[in-house]
Amino acid sequence: MRILGIDPGTINFGYGVVDGEDKMTMVDCGVLTFSSRIPIEQRLHSLHTKLNEIITRYQPDEVAVEEPFVAKNVRSALAVGRSQAVAMLAGAGQGLPVYCYTPTYIKQQVTGYGNSSKEQVQEVVKIQLDLSRPPQSSDAADALAVAICHLRQIHLKRVLSASKE
Repeated sequence: MRILGIDPGTINFGYGVVDGEDKMTMVDCGVLTFSSRIPIEQRLHSLHTKLNEIITRYQPDEVAVEEPFVAKNVRSALAVGRSQAVAMLAGAGQGLPVYCYTPTYIKQQVTGYGNSSKEQVQEVVKIQLDLSRPPQSSDAADALAVAICHLRQIHLKRVLSASKE
């Protein structure tokens, strides 16, 4: 199973493609970067176009998206929410199931601790995907963590349904 994990943002948008369930391997990861000087509607349009290209190139089975973290900066959370919506639209537009997870849940599933730092997430992603070094960008590492989290959910659902039989 191939999962496209997404760490949404309107300036830096992380993506990570992971194969597998028992043995996970990274296919690709990266960051789409947009200038804050470009109007938001143009950034979102470019994001949609580039995300469709990524989906077409890697042919994921499902898409997993991190939900925006709402702390003190509501304006930032709204912008990230727009980016999340574009990611959901791109996946659904290509007929893919789309799943969303909170940042705390993703960290809990991937690192075992819901308040892990960016550096801890990068290191654990490196270990779990058997990479020679951590992803350089925390946005790409977060996107890979979203994909790992979703693969774990799939595995858990299979285990639970097998135990009911």
